Amino acid sequence: MATIAIAPTKHSRGVHSWLWDAMGNADVGAALDPDGGGPAFADKTVQIEAVAYGSATIVIQGSNDGTNWFTLTNPNNDDLSFTVGDQLEAILENPLYIRPSTSGGTGTDINVIISGRAILQLR
Repeated sequence: MATIAIAPTKHSRGVHSWLWDAMGNADVGAALDPDGGGPAFADKTVQIEAVAYGSATIVIQGSNDGTNWFTLTNPNNDDLSFTVGDQLEAILENPLYIRPSTSGGTGTDINVIISGRAILQLR
């Protein structure tokens, strides 16, 4: 179990993305936290790119204290939990902390990208 670092990218004023690259079996992503600007981007979308799922499940989790984690949902109130193929989903909630987490599987290699648009234009 490894903690995968975040690679942030600023695309334009008020539009950012965060990449967790090559998540393996039972890995967690380092939390996108208030210092990284996560909550300032209320409109967020997650993209899952599976090089190899290896029977793993990946979930997108949120927390307001950085300790207790819960599976986030899309606007249809479906859990952000993925087991097959590349997918793109909107994130309904806007917690202080967000991270991806994998479980199960072997030979897993999954990239997770969250993109966000700020409500107020940040400089």
